[in-house]
Amino acid sequence: MSDEKKKGLFARLREGLSRTRGNMTEKVDEMVRENRKIDEDFFEELEDILLMSDCGMAATESIIGELRERVKAQKVKDASQARELLRQIMIDEMNIPRPPLKWPMVMLLVGVNGVGKTTTIGKLALRFQAIGRRVMLCAGDTFRAAAAEQLTVWAERARVPIIKHAEGADPAAVVFDAIQSAKAQGADLLIIDTAGRLHNKKNLMDELSKMRRVIDREYPEADTRCILVLDATTGQNGLNQARAFKEVAEINGIILTKLDGTAKGGIALAIRQELAVPVWYVGVGEGIDDLQPFDAKDFVNALF
Repeated sequence: MSDEKKKGLFARLREGLSRTRGNMTEKVDEMVRENRKIDEDFFEELEDILLMSDCGMAATESIIGELRERVKAQKVKDASQARELLRQIMIDEMNIPRPPLKWPMVMLLVGVNGVGKTTTIGKLALRFQAIGRRVMLCAGDTFRAAAAEQLTVWAERARVPIIKHAEGADPAAVVFDAIQSAKAQGADLLIIDTAGRLHNKKNLMDELSKMRRVIDREYPEADTRCILVLDATTGQNGLNQARAFKEVAEINGIILTKLDGTAKGGIALAIRQELAVPVWYVGVGEGIDDLQPFDAKDFVNALF
């Protein structure tokens, strides 16, 4: 990627995180400008700022605890030095590298209705097609009215094939047909949409398990990843969704959407702490390029 394009992507990320920056790091910067003494009040105020940005109690305690240790070990007296330590600690907290992509791959996207799952699938299809990968979509959400139609719009936009059945069909049967088609057409990536019905965990668990068994049996050569899509604007409710999905499925990665719509982007830290899995992509706008591969250093630097 050219330096110019990297700068453009970083600029969009920085713009997308502007509301969180105003809520979190500008308050930290205000403490630095005041040349605050690094004492118990300093740490408590930092803790409040992180909690108000939806970093969650576990992530906040981990960050503040590590900051206390580094400040003590390095004999830091200056608030601006403490700010730099905070930035580095947040990078370290977020930095779980995404595993290298292997082909063929199956992405099983899960998440409740309304998080932007269908749009995310469309953007992923366009992204991977743009780098020369053969992509296929599977409309595995056969329960939500018009889900297949919405996914078809994205398939047409990306000019990729889509496999779908009638509304109410068995999702595992759709997955079976999609796998046969993907193998026959030599697809690199099969992206499967799934139903987001968390109100009945047992049904959801049975459904996802059945899909996974079909994939493992029919497509053992594929690298299968279960990716959870979360809406950043839902804050702690998104964290609750992450916990619930972790109970019913093995989550391999996170896609965090709508970060541009929240002042509490610290939820990314809370979710990473909760699930201990890498964030794969973040959505910072409506455009195709606004779904960006997650990089911990870029993310935190855009905040600071």
